[in-house]
Amino acid sequence: MYQLFCDSNCELWHTTVKELGLNLIRMPYTVGDTEYYYDMGENTDFNAFFDKMKKGATPKTSALNEMDYLEYFEPVLKRGEDIYYVTFSHQMSGTFGAMKSAIAKLKEQYPDREIRFKDSKTISLGSGFVTYYAALKYRDGTTMDELDAYLDELIPHTATYFVVDDLTYLYRGGRVSGVSKVMGNLLGIKPILYFNEEGKILNINKVKGFKKALATLRDYMKAKGSELDKYKVFVLHADCEKTAAEFVESIKKEFGNLDVVLQPVGPVIGSHCGPGTVGLIFHAKER
Repeated sequence: MYQLFCDSNCELWHTTVKELGLNLIRMPYTVGDTEYYYDMGENTDFNAFFDKMKKGATPKTSALNEMDYLEYFEPVLKRGEDIYYVTFSHQMSGTFGAMKSAIAKLKEQYPDREIRFKDSKTISLGSGFVTYYAALKYRDGTTMDELDAYLDELIPHTATYFVVDDLTYLYRGGRVSGVSKVMGNLLGIKPILYFNEEGKILNINKVKGFKKALATLRDYMKAKGSELDKYKVFVLHADCEKTAAEFVESIKKEFGNLDVVLQPVGPVIGSHCGPGTVGLIFHAKER
């Protein structure tokens, strides 16, 4: 028997995490002098968080250390169970070095137990998409080998696209240059980004105006979408619920009554993308 783990950077809603029986690894963020661990929206004041960002606060995120992973994993191994962990993109954080060190120590201590991890090669609800369908398979009694094969097929077809309203936050994270930030904000340029096959964020397009940018996201879904009636579509937003809700309605109008889940971006991801971000995740022919 094994236990299925996810981390809070997959951003599945707290009720979904509980319903699916997932073991949650919480990722930290700091606002001012206070450190928090994201609770998947259970008690999070999203408005207050993004209001602080708009007023100049610069939240910080940090990696877990080796001891953190030992504390999450060891109780499961002690019970005689194995572990399968669906992670967010390893390209996005140094935390997985600590995770691998912890796993190496645990394997020495529990040589008969197995610990596997699968890089979803995306983040936020892109990773949530992969985790959600992994959890459905897990509940059906899928073995670890079968889950490996299933996710190896699913991950290359998980498309994660997003558009940001203000380039300042991407600039802080080193995603755009200072000149691009200034000119982009002055001209109303909205970069459209996605996760490639390696799990890296790339700029796929630059569009003038937010409405046109969202229309471009729909165009990508129309061109690349696959089996859309079989899989959920996730739309996420950072402090722009009305815009995102209108975007959801435009998707349903164009593609029919799909199962579209609308959800806010959490503080860890929001620290990097900033308020005004809208994301779209769907099953695709290719990323």
